[in-house]
Amino acid sequence: MEKTFDIKEELKKLPDAPGVYIMHDRDDVIIYIGKAKSLTKRVHQYFQASHNEGIKKKQMVEHIDHFEYIVTDSELEALVLECNLIKEHTPKYNTMLRDDKTYPYIKVTLGEDYPRVLFSRQMKKDKSRYFGPYTSASAVKSSIDLINKIYKLRTCNRRLPRDIGADRPCLNYHIHQCNAPCQGYISKEEYRQRVDAAVEFLNGNYAPILKSLQEKMMAASEEMQFEKAIEYRDLLNSVKQIAQKQKITHNDGEDKDIIALAADDRDAVVQVFFIRDGKLIGRDHFYVKIGNEDTKEQILTTFVKQFYSGTPFIPREIMLPEEIDDHEVLAEWLGEKRGGKVYIRIPQKGMKEKLVELAQKNAELVLSQDKEKIKREEGRTIGAMKEIAGWLDLPGLQRVEAFDISNINGFETVGSMVVYEKGKPKRSDYRKFKLRTVTGPDDYASMHEVLTRRFTHGMREQEEMQEKELGAEYGSFTRFPDLIMMDGGRGQVNICLKVLDELHLNIPVCGMVKDDNHRTRGLYYNNIEIPIDRGSEGFKLITRIQDEAHRFAIEYHRSLRSKEQVHSILDDIPGIGPSRRKALMKKYQSLEAIREASAEDLADTESMNEKAAQAVYEFLHKDAVL
Repeated sequence: MEKTFDIKEELKKLPDAPGVYIMHDRDDVIIYIGKAKSLTKRVHQYFQASHNEGIKKKQMVEHIDHFEYIVTDSELEALVLECNLIKEHTPKYNTMLRDDKTYPYIKVTLGEDYPRVLFSRQMKKDKSRYFGPYTSASAVKSSIDLINKIYKLRTCNRRLPRDIGADRPCLNYHIHQCNAPCQGYISKEEYRQRVDAAVEFLNGNYAPILKSLQEKMMAASEEMQFEKAIEYRDLLNSVKQIAQKQKITHNDGEDKDIIALAADDRDAVVQVFFIRDGKLIGRDHFYVKIGNEDTKEQILTTFVKQFYSGTPFIPREIMLPEEIDDHEVLAEWLGEKRGGKVYIRIPQKGMKEKLVELAQKNAELVLSQDKEKIKREEGRTIGAMKEIAGWLDLPGLQRVEAFDISNINGFETVGSMVVYEKGKPKRSDYRKFKLRTVTGPDDYASMHEVLTRRFTHGMREQEEMQEKELGAEYGSFTRFPDLIMMDGGRGQVNICLKVLDELHLNIPVCGMVKDDNHRTRGLYYNNIEIPIDRGSEGFKLITRIQDEAHRFAIEYHRSLRSKEQVHSILDDIPGIGPSRRKALMKKYQSLEAIREASAEDLADTESMNEKAAQAVYEFLHKDAVL
């Protein structure tokens, strides 16, 4: 094919202006993205024999087939664009942050007439007050539970005051964990006072609630109400534990991030301490993929760009162990994102320097302790997938889908689809199927229906995505696997191949063959059984996939059987119609749970009354049922 891009000629056309340059290889894959104050000066450097930026950049230059560039009005705009493009395309030769985390916040919905305290993964520009970000989701949930218990705030989704009195109070009111604003049992003003106290608690002002709980505990004890005293004591201890975790690091009450780096010739760990309102609220570490020639300065610069382009919260101050490239431009960019001045500082003495040193020690500890753990985990996942790819000669194997069928004597036949990407389960893509066209225990016909529905649905979504120019994540079935794994040998594989042939699809299919003891012994692929080493990571991954497909199908089948059992028995109880049956099934989930409930508990169920509850209780406690 005639080469139409002449690098020497294109270099002459580069403007002396700020912008972003994008390097492509011969397959038009983006392999590197960078920003420049002057595009002509920066891009020319890559192709000068005297210029040396290390082995990694040299290899990158050797693979450049053509490049493009985007001119911006300022270096700051170039920085923003560079961050966005790197995050979108993840080029091979860019230093990349491996983690893609979102941090939890505590959200107080002050825009509501009767505010709630909620868990949130996003900080939006609304009327709510946000606290965080925190590093532990479980700690955030525990704090929210504690706040709701102490201040007796509502947790329901009712729209108040519109829905006041529209329905009975929920269980939280009956166990004294909510003052039922939904019934008008507490005034809007008194409820708001409780919310304000909860906000003070979240701001770190624990003294009032500690004093109040202490007084209530002592009063209950003196009145010999020991159960209530124990309840106050437990709440008191919980508040003390939270208060002790808030270690004061500086008395200025500012928001800061302390960043430090530990690196060797192949791996790097960045440690971040999060300080909010002068308190160290948590820490986290991040693994960074680097090249041998990457300097600490370059790694830190890349980290700051990528980390703060993906987090909604920007602190007023960022402290680093050493100077980074473009720190003035970065500070300006972060200031625009924050809506206020941001300072990037390198502390030289005092408490701030000690905090950076502490973060540095933690980063070094994580790097040394986790290195082997990371290698083992990669061996179990990515390495295992590479082993399977090698056995089947399928380079580039990343996504695997496995299918299984479950039934008992043909009752409620169901199918399961589990997905593994890069050796790890991707549970958001799991799917389950309730069979529509097959009756009786016919696994082959059942599998034919499941596979046909899965890929027909996927093809339809792909067509809609193309017609409407929707994003790649438009539908749940849009992405097809690199390999289909069937829980069986030749028969199951042939069923799958038949479906793919009918739909004109070309996807590799293999079967997970079992021995006489129902243990996996090999893979059936292209009419050949391939023996595999039982001690290999690839074999262990295949077993995990097989077990997961089986577990997911059994779990779905069990839930359907349970619902069918509850459904059929409740149908026989006088006075229990569809709405009451649905309410009981929603609340109790199983027949055993309904049987164990008292008549009073049953009456507290939505749509139920005392007469209907008594009828259910008596019916389920007949000797015939027992």
